[in-house]
Amino acid sequence: MTLPVALSGSDVIGQAKTGTGKTLGFGLPLLERVTVPADVEAGRAAPEKLTDAPQALVVVPTRELCTQVTNDLLTAGKVRNVRVLAIYGGRAYEPQVEALKKGVDVIVGTPGRLLDLAGQRKLDLSHIRSLVLDEADEMLDLGFLPDVEKIINMLPAKRQTMLFSATMPGAVIGLARRYMSQPTHIRATAPDDEGATVANITQRVYRAHSMDKPEMVSRILQANGRGLAMIFCRTKRTAADIAEQLERRGFASGAVHGDLGQGAREQALRAFRNGKVDVLVCTDVAARGIDVDGVTHVINYQSPEDEKTYLHRVGRTGRAGKTGTAVTLVDWDDIPRWQLINKALDLKFNDPVETYSTSPHLYEELDIPAGTKGVLPRAERTRAGLYAEVMEDLGETGGRSSRGRRPERNERNERTEERPERTRTPRQRRRTRGGAPSAEGASAAAATAATTAAVPAQETAEAVEPRTPRRRRRTRSGASAAAVAAPVTPVAPAAVPVTVEQTEAAPQAEVAEVVETRPRRRTRKAAGPATAPAVETAAPEAVVEAVVETKPRRRTRKTAEPATAPAAETATPVVANAEVAPQAETAEVVETRPRRRTRKAAEPATAPAVETAAPEAVAETKPRRTRKTAAAKTAAATDT
Repeated sequence: MTLPVALSGSDVIGQAKTGTGKTLGFGLPLLERVTVPADVEAGRAAPEKLTDAPQALVVVPTRELCTQVTNDLLTAGKVRNVRVLAIYGGRAYEPQVEALKKGVDVIVGTPGRLLDLAGQRKLDLSHIRSLVLDEADEMLDLGFLPDVEKIINMLPAKRQTMLFSATMPGAVIGLARRYMSQPTHIRATAPDDEGATVANITQRVYRAHSMDKPEMVSRILQANGRGLAMIFCRTKRTAADIAEQLERRGFASGAVHGDLGQGAREQALRAFRNGKVDVLVCTDVAARGIDVDGVTHVINYQSPEDEKTYLHRVGRTGRAGKTGTAVTLVDWDDIPRWQLINKALDLKFNDPVETYSTSPHLYEELDIPAGTKGVLPRAERTRAGLYAEVMEDLGETGGRSSRGRRPERNERNERTEERPERTRTPRQRRRTRGGAPSAEGASAAAATAATTAAVPAQETAEAVEPRTPRRRRRTRSGASAAAVAAPVTPVAPAAVPVTVEQTEAAPQAEVAEVVETRPRRRTRKAAGPATAPAVETAAPEAVVEAVVETKPRRRTRKTAEPATAPAAETATPVVANAEVAPQAETAEVVETRPRRRTRKAAEPATAPAVETAAPEAVAETKPRRTRKTAAAKTAAATDT
């Protein structure tokens, strides 16, 4: 019905069901109206009509449909040697630009890439004689309408325009008349075909639970007589997940969705056509126009958005007079949406039957063998799989060429072998100041070298201590550093011979430094009498005293001086002890700040502890406001 009208040059609006041959309905008139060198040789056309610019343009909504229409037109125009070029996104610009320079007769493309090349003046649309909008309802929808209008404005005013689709709403027809001149609306239907879908498609609709759907799909795919199968999902993430689950269950599956690179999408579709993959999980990207021989089952894993999407999904099977089965799994949340679709298409599945993977009617209606489980038996895993199909390098834009492809084992080994081995040692970074070593680091290194040269090798580990970081001390009016540095003044060991004899007899004497933190007020008076006997008992046994004063309070400077002098005298043998007894251990007993009114109870317990530690060097505490009595008692102890 379309060929006579289209060959005469009139505008056509063609509407027919899926799988009835709409591609050749507009493709044959396009190929006949194109002027090629064979026509000039045969005398059917004048030589001035020959041109390298494109003469016909076909605009399609998806990349997969673009490649399919291109292949169909190449097959039909092979005898006349018609040059057909596919222009779509997701691949490199350079090959397409080179083909345009060589000359093209028919262009099949998607709106985005067509506008890109036309804007760069790489594509000349001024010689277009025929324009075809395939899947016109999708092309004239709100998403593609601005791009289609820009492309139409670049074309000559005198041209032939044809619109083809399986679904053609009234609003789209009214919108299309703006760009057409007296179009002829042709609607082709069979006399005995009353429904919206092809009569030889068996439709089944089940209410299924989302957690049971993977198991149901696995059992449906094992039905008797099942050939190639397409599973449609609503989202890209669901499509990728189901494809992965089916692969784990033993099925040869592939995926086609928008998150994959163009190379991976074409690889999956090509493997599906070649039979290396028998299950194709895809979104609505592959719902329109895709024609694959041998598709017997279409499964709607999720309910479609509207009735048009349902018709295009189901139309992937039962094409060209063949039979097919369409199964739709409707979740509980999708029941209202499905009822609208059922009403629009006048179907008989308003209330789908609640079905699970173990329901008997599922096995009966879909001819599934009894005892089928959700895992494909190993004996039936005969397909080569997705990765047996080579993925072409399309020079994809966007850096997504490797997504969706699992690297082979030998390829991973080659990557590791190509990496060169490290031949030099890594450079050690050193901290410097202004490009030169820091002064502190240089002085510390010099001091370490001098010390290790003077001290024997066996004493080097004990005599040389690592440099500790400088601690910041909070002082009041500059606390005297002489009192802190006094106990470490080196003195000859001959000054105190008694101490040397005691340290030789007891080389493991422990030196305890009692460091008192700042006590609370009104507790110093009680601490005075307890400290004096400790010093008296330790004097006859020649114990080394090290007084370390921390943070003195105000008005105690004058009284602290008499107490510091005897401490310096008695603390002189510390270096001698360290040289004679290198194994002496130093224990630091740090007393925390006592609570109020608890000193008196602690005095009896503290005095015996100091008396029992006779071989230890006790650090004398500095009681407050009792310095005169402590100094007198210390002098008496020295006289004795």
